Amino acid sequence: MSVESRQQPRPRAGRTTAGRRRLRHALTVAAIDLFLARGYDTTTVDEIAAAAGVGRRTFFRYFRSKEDAIFPDHEEVLAEVERSLATAVPAQDPVAVACTAVRLVLEHYLADPDVSVKRFDLTRTVPSLRDREVAMVDRYQRVFARYLRGRFEEVGDPMPDLRASVAAAAVAAAHNHVLRRWLRSGGKEDVQANATAAFRLVTGAFSAPVDPRGEGRTVVAVMEASAPMAEVMRQISAALREN
Repeated sequence: MSVESRQQPRPRAGRTTAGRRRLRHALTVAAIDLFLARGYDTTTVDEIAAAAGVGRRTFFRYFRSKEDAIFPDHEEVLAEVERSLATAVPAQDPVAVACTAVRLVLEHYLADPDVSVKRFDLTRTVPSLRDREVAMVDRYQRVFARYLRGRFEEVGDPMPDLRASVAAAAVAAAHNHVLRRWLRSGGKEDVQANATAAFRLVTGAFSAPVDPRGEGRTVVAVMEASAPMAEVMRQISAALREN
């Protein structure tokens, strides 16, 4: 079936939140299908709008560029993650809180598996879209690092910046590994079980030990300043397990 034959009758402009969400999704689906069928560089905004059954002006009410149409809800999901971190109960383990928050990103992909799998295929072949995705991951990781640094500082961790950066990188890496396995399987793998196992690994390595009085204990790992990040993570994980 050609892209043209899948065009829908022109929808009425979204006048409600649900209507705007449907139209936004229709534009994203049209963009991804056209990019896969014709190529990203050769597809125009006018073609995307026409495939979704709307005009060019309507497209630009929702997206600044055709690249934005591929990642339509990034800012909303990022804001949701930040709210989750900001409203977490202080007594909760901060690394576990970060793992719970990153599941919001995972759930966003799982909510629309067809689009998620197609987007994955697209970003693997279009460098500019892959770079955009990498930048998005970096923003999430910086949000987690900022939250974790604040929490580690509260308990007097001697290296809150380092520990927060490494733990945030581990949270993001665990999420990305699980998500990409699911995407490569065409959305068929048991992503929830894999996520649970991955995040358990992260919390086991980086969660702050707590003594019976409820006070955080400090663990220090000494290493060369030039040590690669993989070695930093290995030594810190080993020090946490020993204490």
